Amino acid sequence: MVAQIKAYRAPDDVETSLRYADGHRKVLEAYGVKQVTSATHNWLHDPNTYVIIVESEDGEHIYGGTRVQVRSANLKMPMEDAIAKIDKSIYGYVDKIGDYNVAEFCGLFNSKEVAGYGIGSVYLGRTAMAISSMVGIKYLMGLCSPITLVISQRIGFEVLTDLGNNGTFYYPKEGLIATSLIARDLINLPFATPEEREKIFSLRENPKQTIVEHGRRGALEIIYDINKWI
Repeated sequence: MVAQIKAYRAPDDVETSLRYADGHRKVLEAYGVKQVTSATHNWLHDPNTYVIIVESEDGEHIYGGTRVQVRSANLKMPMEDAIAKIDKSIYGYVDKIGDYNVAEFCGLFNSKEVAGYGIGSVYLGRTAMAISSMVGIKYLMGLCSPITLVISQRIGFEVLTDLGNNGTFYYPKEGLIATSLIARDLINLPFATPEEREKIFSLRENPKQTIVEHGRRGALEIIYDINKWI
């Protein structure tokens, strides 16, 4: 299988962003989740939001995607309002970091047709880490499910135990647990595994490259182009 991973500022390709948002919505609805803060469209025209998509080689199909959404005076991170329903200290925590210094790794999804290739959990995570340092932010935050916690820690995240119940919340609905995450050193990624750190550094240094990965479903050729509009 062959897939392309591309990144761009949200306003530079609104049409693709809408296709990404529709794919995210469909996956959420398949799991019975109809309202989630990261699924709103207030980021579409935000120049500080970077969209990362995985698509077919011909560009006809979006297999997955995510966003690196920088916190600014005009747009909070989705996880702020989500966590505030349970722990309002999230606002003060992020205020201390400051606008334009922190972003959220959010809106992550992959379609069922590519499940098992690692697209949603591994490759998009590596790409988000690489882009976050490329655009100059200091911290990357996020919320993850129990299934993706170990993978998130492999790429450099720590559990943010200052919030919620040692970092955990019921989100996006009762019965589903989310863990709050933070990466505090995006340049050196001290908490990433050596293998993941090397791959993320490689993407930073060579944002246009083609590699072959091997997952549970077999070989996946990935064509990266992550600095076209950054």
